[in-house]
Amino acid sequence: MTKSYHHTGLAFFVCLLLMVSNLAVSSESSEGEQATEEPEKGAHRGRLLKDDGFIIELSIFETGVPPEFRVWITDKGQPVNPSEVTLNIILTRLGGVEDNINFRVQNDFLRGDMEIVEPHSFVVKVNAQYQGQSHQWQYDNFEGRTLIENNVAEALEIDTSIAGSALLKETVAVYGKLIPHPNNSREVSARFHGAIKRVYVSFGQNVKKGQALATVESNESLKSYTIFSPINGVVRQQQAHSGEQTQDRILFSIVDHSVLMAELAVFPNDRHRIALGATVLVTMKGLEKPVSAVIKQIDTVTQANQSVLVRAELSNKNGQLVTGAFVSADIEVAEFQVPLAVKRSGLQGFRDFTVVFVKIGNEYEVRMLELGRVAGKWVEVLGGLKVGAEYVSKNSYILKADIEKSGAVHDH
Repeated sequence: MTKSYHHTGLAFFVCLLLMVSNLAVSSESSEGEQATEEPEKGAHRGRLLKDDGFIIELSIFETGVPPEFRVWITDKGQPVNPSEVTLNIILTRLGGVEDNINFRVQNDFLRGDMEIVEPHSFVVKVNAQYQGQSHQWQYDNFEGRTLIENNVAEALEIDTSIAGSALLKETVAVYGKLIPHPNNSREVSARFHGAIKRVYVSFGQNVKKGQALATVESNESLKSYTIFSPINGVVRQQQAHSGEQTQDRILFSIVDHSVLMAELAVFPNDRHRIALGATVLVTMKGLEKPVSAVIKQIDTVTQANQSVLVRAELSNKNGQLVTGAFVSADIEVAEFQVPLAVKRSGLQGFRDFTVVFVKIGNEYEVRMLELGRVAGKWVEVLGGLKVGAEYVSKNSYILKADIEKSGAVHDH
C-alpha cells in the first residue's frame, strides 16, 4: 500500500533553504503533497479494515488501562463470534523493531495481549483467519514522524546528540551586582607631614605597584621623598595637588579591579542550600558566556527584603567586567550522576507529552519522555528513551512545525 504519511513539510524546509542559500527548487516537490485523510471509522471509533464483506474494526483502547488493541468483527453485516477468528498483528516501528500481538476473546471482542507503547507510529500488518479463509491487510499508521535529508538538516542547523549518562548540577538563580574586592583597595597617605611638590598621576589612571604617585618635602627634615603605589590598580580618588600640605588626609585611593566580587541576594527558601566554596556562574549583559566564580563570604545579617547577601570572587584579568554592573547568577547547590539525560534544548511539546525527536537514518520521530530532575541544561530521563539513542538537541522546533503542518492523525 502507499504510505499514509507524506512529507508535506518538505516545502516548508525548502523555503527556509531558499532563504539561506538561494537554491533553485523544482515545483515538482510540492505536486505530490496531499493532506493525510482520516481513515474510515466504525461504531467503536476504530479503523475499519474490509475484505469482500469481512470487516474488522481495529481500535487502540486506553480508557482506564494501558493502550491495547481491541477488535470487533462482522461478516456480511452480521456480528461474528470472536472465538471463531484467529488474529495476529505485527507492528514494525522505526528502526525495524517489531511488536508481535496475539489476541484472546473478551465479551464480544478480541483483546490484544500486549501494551501498545507510545508513539503509536508503525507499519501495521494484520492477519485474520475465519472459516478457512485468510484475510490480510497492511497500512502505515505514522504519527510524529518526518523525513529530512541530511543536507537539508545541516542547512537548517538541526543538530543531534547521543542520549546517555550525565552529571547534573542543580542551581539556584540569584541576582546582584559587581563590587570591588575588599582586599584589593588601598588608601595612601604621606608618611611625614609636608608640602606636596609634584603629583605624577590623575584620577582614573591605571598604575602599577611601585609606580610614583607624588613627591613630598618633609616639614621637619626639609628632605623630599616619593610616595609609591602599593598595588596595581586604578586611581579612584585623588586628593593631592602641588603646593598643598599633606596633613593627615588620604591623598590617593587605589583599587585593583583584576579580581571582583559578585554581591548576590539569596532568599530564605534557598539560604540553607548555599555553602562557602560553591561554584557560581555569573552572567552580565554584553558577555558572550557566563563567568565562573566561587563563594567566599556569606552574610549573617538579613537585608530589608529578607534576603542574605553572599559574595563570590571572580577573575577580571581581561577587564570585561565593570564594577557596579547588575548581574544574574546560578549558584551550584548539588550535583548528581544520572544514567540517562537529554539536553533541555531538545524538548518539545507534542499532544499531551514532552518529547524529543530521535533520528534513525534520514527519519525523525517523537519519543514520549518520563522526566525526572532538572538541572542546568540537562533533564533526567526516567522512561521513553533508550541509552545511545540519537536525538535532536538543537532547533527541534523545526521538526515539530513540520510534523504539525503534515496534519498526521493520531489513530485510536
